[in-house]
Amino acid sequence: MDYMRSSLFLRCLAYVALSAALPLAPSETHAAEHGAKSAKVKAKTTATGLASFYARHLDGKQTARGDSFDNDELVAAHRSYPFGTRVCVTNLENHTSVVVRIVDRGASKANRREGVIIDLSQAAAARLKMKKDGRARVRLQVLEWGDGEGKR
Repeated sequence: MDYMRSSLFLRCLAYVALSAALPLAPSETHAAEHGAKSAKVKAKTTATGLASFYARHLDGKQTARGDSFDNDELVAAHRSYPFGTRVCVTNLENHTSVVVRIVDRGASKANRREGVIIDLSQAAAARLKMKKDGRARVRLQVLEWGDGEGKR
């Protein structure tokens, strides 16, 4: 099991390093600037559960953080992680990973009762190849705690 955890962590770190080399949208710049630093940091906490994703009609709505939600960004909602927290989300069914930034609160109470621990943007769900099924079993690994503040 430790091998599996370290393997997933290394995959997340590789994703962060690769994303630092690619052109980024302005909202992803902050995460890439800290990519090299994250490579030296061990996962701060992990959790396992289900992931769901935002509906298209929520695009442009205001998040709990105060930003305008963009389904094309690599962002997510978590019930308690501070805003700005960077989380590596790994789909346990196909072993794909994506790094997202927490910008909203969620999942809803009804979804939490069903085991959903994170709501992803459509872009993040597409990277995890989970859009067809709607939900996927995932592992969350906190790479960097956010400051919890609203708009930047």
